[in-house]
Parts: sequence; structure tokens; C-alpha cells
Amino acid sequence: MTSSPRTSAALLTDHYELTMVQAARQAGTADRRAVFELFPRRLPQGRRYGVVAGVGRALDALEAFRFDPATVAALDGVVDPGMLEWLASYRFSGDVWGYAEGEAYFPYSPLLVVEGTFAEAVLLETVLLSIYNHDSAIASAASRMVVAAGERPCIEMGSRRTHEEAAVAAARAAYVAGFEATSNLAARARHGVPSTGTAAHSFTLLHDAEADAFRAQVQSLGVGTTLLVDTYDVTEAVRLAVEVAGTGLGAVRLDSGDLGELAREVRAQLDGLGATGTRIVVTSDLDEHAIASLASAPVDAYGVGTQLVTGSGHPTCGFVYKLVAREGDDGELVSVAKKSTDKQSIGGRKYALRRRSAAGVAEAEVVGIGSPPEDDGDDRPLLVPLVERGEVVGRTTLEEARARHRSSLAELPREVTMMSAGEAAIPTVHLGP
Repeated sequence: MTSSPRTSAALLTDHYELTMVQAARQAGTADRRAVFELFPRRLPQGRRYGVVAGVGRALDALEAFRFDPATVAALDGVVDPGMLEWLASYRFSGDVWGYAEGEAYFPYSPLLVVEGTFAEAVLLETVLLSIYNHDSAIASAASRMVVAAGERPCIEMGSRRTHEEAAVAAARAAYVAGFEATSNLAARARHGVPSTGTAAHSFTLLHDAEADAFRAQVQSLGVGTTLLVDTYDVTEAVRLAVEVAGTGLGAVRLDSGDLGELAREVRAQLDGLGATGTRIVVTSDLDEHAIASLASAPVDAYGVGTQLVTGSGHPTCGFVYKLVAREGDDGELVSVAKKSTDKQSIGGRKYALRRRSAAGVAEAEVVGIGSPPEDDGDDRPLLVPLVERGEVVGRTTLEEARARHRSSLAELPREVTMMSAGEAAIPTVHLGP
């Protein structure tokens, strides 16, 4: 079935990507071998590390990056007929290496290395940046929230605070970084992210009495459900909740007020009623700092929405996609780089490893230019093959990405657990010409 140009992945790009290729084809340079690199020049201000996410989605997009007849027709008038004919047969046939999903990153980490012809590789710029910038921003915020929460689970519930498709990607990225579940059912269906949810204030307001609402929810979902207790009077609602569900009530949720103080009062009340196993879930515009401030409160889980899906103040990572090497007249790769004062890039094909101490603690991000840096025996290579000759070879499961994130975070210096602003946890060192 032919896709609509409205939904074609190949149109998730910028106008100038196509006009550049058209001009390069006319100049005879489009088929020059080229190496592009996707990297951050810096971390968001105050952050000590970032988290790579969106790798799986990017591989899906690369496989689906095709200019079918409907898409080609939509480009009539954008490029000339010869270019349209070329696009109709477009297939990326190059190689891609990258950091594994869930990996920590630092300034100038070469997160993706894309090698192919200039024409094939440059067309992927916008869609790769779009996916990586969004998903990594969410995962980076989510990781900090999980660190702040300690052993207490975090639940993603920000769908109504962002674009409907961004919500699905955000749920996936948060799960990679350690969130336990999402409220988003599309993320469950598409990516296998566990979903959860109970009821909103409207459900309580629908019924003639709060007890009626609690009774209806318990009868439908069982005593293990979570009852929302701050629609009217919290103390009375907690009493009614235990009266209706019994001391085996699963949890109560607090969504407003001084969450720390309320949690202490509710914990004491629940214990006094014999509901010692009933958990307390808190929501209400939480971010990593609010979560950290609740560390001493008797809270059992956090529901996070707005701050998560907006990157907790940093909705993009500022990744760029730059040409760092291209074929010269002799057929060999020539290093190239942008030299603007405040937007410099470093030329040359990159290789990366995480330098670690004998105890396994990360000490530096070591980036070799032109050749791999030497492993001193305790180091860990970071770039893995993702695409070989146009075929995806590096796909991983979300559970593997979660495990990668846990192990990557565990080897970083202890200061990454601090919520205060700071410099990158480890320096980036470039070796080579």
C-alpha cells in the first residue's frame, strides 16, 4: 500500500537537504565518500552527564526512509525532475556506528558516525537529529529523576502535556532511563513499555459521594487499586478509602498541597487504621529537585508528567550533525571541520572509549581522531555497529537498553548523583592529529 506524503518518514527532513543533494549531483560531488558525526558540543547547563536514547527509533526511521510515489509527487516543484528520479530509488547503503541506547554521554561524544556517499548520508541529518535530540533530552531528565528517587519507582504520566507522538517517544525514553511504567497506552502497544493507571478527580466528582466513587473503583479494579484522596478533604478521604477497601488497600495518591507534610500525615493515619501496607503515591508537577526534597518523606512512588516530557527545563540536547571527513581527489578521506568561534566542530573520523580506573570508575571520555585510542586494559569501547552496508545490525531490546543505562551510570563518579549544578562528570580527551 502506498503511504500518504503526510505520514512519509522521508519527508521528516528539511528543504535544503534535497536542494544540497541536487546541486552536489550537478557538480559531480554527490557520490563522494563522506563521514558525518552526530554529537553534542556541550551538556545542558549544570548537567553532569546525558543519556543516549532514541537509537531504536532512529534505526526504524532509517529503514523506512523511502521516497515512494506519493512522497515523490509531493516534492514536485521542490527539486528538478532528475532529482525526483534519484529520490525514487534512494536507499541508504552505508555504515553507521553509535553509542548503544542507554549509554551516558559527555561533550563531544561521537554518538553517531555515519559513513556513505554525501548524498545518502546528508539526507538523514534532520530525522536523526529530531529523534536523538528529543529522546535523549527526555532520557537525561528521567535518569536524574530516577537517581533522585532512589529505590522508589517513577511512573511516566506526561502524555497530555506534549504532542501526541512526542508523548509516545517520551514514555519509551523514560523507560530506557529507569522509569517503571507509563500511563500511555500507545507506548505499551508499540514498544512494550508497562502501563498503569487508575482514576482521576473527575471520577470522584461524577459520583454522589466520595465513598461511592471509591466503592465503584474497588469493585472494578480490586482492593489493590490506588485511590485518589485529595478531591475534597484528605483526612476524611483516607478514612473512607480504608473503610471501603479494607486494610489491604493498595495505595492512595496525593496530587496537591505540601506533598511532604501531607505524606507524613497520611502515613500516620493509614498506620493508625491498620493499613500499614498501603503505599503513598505522589504526583503534581514533580521534577528531580522536588523528588529529591521528598527523600525523607514516607512516599512510595512518584508520578511525573510535565517536567519529564519537557526535559525538565532542557527540551533538547543541542546535538548537531556535521560532515567531519570527505573523499579527496586521491580517494583518501580528508578531515574537514567548521571553524566558527562559538560553533566549532572537530574534523576526522572518530573512535571512542570510556577510560576507567582499575576499580572500574570512569575517568575520561577518550576520542581518537583517525584511529582508535589505545585501551590500557580497563577501558570500554563505546561505538558499536548499528548499520552495515545499509542493513540494520545493531537493534537491541528496551530491556537491554535499560541494563546498559544502569551499568553505564554505575561506573560514573559519585558526583553524578548530585542534583546541584556542576560540570561534566568526566572530561572529554581527543587524541590524534
